[in-house]
Amino acid sequence: MATGQKFMRAVRVFEFGGPEVLKLQLDIAVPIPKDHQVLIKVYACGVNPMETYIHSGTYSRKPRLPYTPGSDVTGVIEAVRDNASAFKKGDRVFTSSMISGGYAKYNLAADHSLQTCVSSSNSPVPVWKLEGVLVHGVSGEVGLAAYQIARVYGLKVLGTAGTEEGQKVVFHREINYIDKIMKYVGEKGIDVIIEMLANVNLSKDLMIVVGNRGTIEINPWDTMAKESGIIGVTLFTSTKEEFQQYAATLQAGMEIGWLKPVTGSQYPLEKVAQAHESIIHGSGATGK
Repeated sequence: MATGQKFMRAVRVFEFGGPEVLKLQLDIAVPIPKDHQVLIKVYACGVNPMETYIHSGTYSRKPRLPYTPGSDVTGVIEAVRDNASAFKKGDRVFTSSMISGGYAKYNLAADHSLQTCVSSSNSPVPVWKLEGVLVHGVSGEVGLAAYQIARVYGLKVLGTAGTEEGQKVVFHREINYIDKIMKYVGEKGIDVIIEMLANVNLSKDLMIVVGNRGTIEINPWDTMAKESGIIGVTLFTSTKEEFQQYAATLQAGMEIGWLKPVTGSQYPLEKVAQAHESIIHGSGATGK
C-alpha cells in the first residue's frame, strides 16, 4: 500500500570515527515539520571543523547514533507547519541551527531560528571607541567576516594566517608575527584581539595587548583594577532577539557591499568524506 512517504539523499553517521564513517544514503525519509517548524530544501550547507570533531567522537557533545551532520544551511522553504506564519513556501532562508542535520536534501528547522535572505534592517553602524584590532585566522570564515566588520567600523586591522594562500589576504604572517606587530603598534599595543585558538596563542596575545605598559591583572569581576580582560564568546547562549540582530546586521552589510562572503572549496554531497579530509589534514583555510 502506498503511504505517500518521500525519500531523499542524506549523509548518515552510524559509528564514530574518521571521515570514512560519513555514509551517503539514498533512502532517508524526508522529515515532516511539526508546529513552529519548516521544511527547507537545501541549496548549500557549510562544512565546519567542529563537525569533524563530533563524528570522530572526541567532541564534548556526542549526538545519538545514527545522525546527520551539518548546521549551517541556506535554501528555500518547501513546507510550513501550522503556527509558523512568518514564513511561506518559496521563501529563501538561511539558518545555523538545524533540527534534522544539514548534509541532506531536506532539513527541518524551528521557525524562530530562520532568517530570510532579504534584509529589512536599516540599523546604523555603531561607533566604537577603539582604534586597533588583531584577528587571528583572518583568512578563515569567521576571521574574514570579523576583518570586514572591523574595517567598516573604522578600526585598523592586523591579521595572521597559517597558510601561504591565507597570507595573501593579511598584513602579517604567523612567522615572527609578534615582533612585527609590536613594532607596528608600539607602546600602545592592540585594543582588541579576536582569537580562534586561545589554547595556543593566549600568552602571546596578552603580550600584544599590553604592549610595553607592564603587567596586567586578569580579573573579570574587578572592573576597576584590571587594564585588560578576557571574554569568552559563544552563540549558544544568545537569545532569539540577539540572533535576529546579528543576522540583520550581516544581511545589511552584504546588501550595501561592505561585507562580502568568501567561499572556499565546494563539494557535492557524495564527496562529503573528501571535504572532511581536507579540513582535518589541511593546514588552513580561506573562507567557508
